[in-house]
Amino acid sequence: MEIALSSERLYLKQMNVADAQNMFILNSDPEVIQYTGDVMFTSVEDALNLINNYDQYEKYKMGRLSLFDKVSGEYIGWCGLKYLEDRNQVDIGYRLLKKHWGKGYATEAARVCLDYGFNTLNLKEIIATAMLENPASINIFRKLGMKYDIEEPCGGKPGVIYKIKKSEWK
Repeated sequence: MEIALSSERLYLKQMNVADAQNMFILNSDPEVIQYTGDVMFTSVEDALNLINNYDQYEKYKMGRLSLFDKVSGEYIGWCGLKYLEDRNQVDIGYRLLKKHWGKGYATEAARVCLDYGFNTLNLKEIIATAMLENPASINIFRKLGMKYDIEEPCGGKPGVIYKIKKSEWK
């Protein structure tokens, strides 16, 4: 099953090798990854390794999806659900190229992914994590109707977890 989602302005699809250059650009920008706890990519090979070893789609029918502008086809970043095996929970996440920040794309894409999680996968709850020093992401969680749950380290720094239940999703 190929996962492909869309909204008014965006379309989302499974990552593939054609996305590697864009993912390298995204994950090699220190400002983009500053609140993620992830290691910065140093080459396109890093992106290819991620794509080629990504197993969320096959295992769980979900995953981080490449995000594009519907009209121009321009790569924006990624958004999607991820099953966290160590927690037995599903996390919503997103990462956008800097030039696309502040346009509402993360919120719009996350809404489509939450809808997919609740209405297609029949998930009961979805969480989101962020470092406390990342108020932009925390604001998006609130726009999505997610509620504060607990403080917990995120990427080795003080963080928070927000969550939303299927019964709360509109």
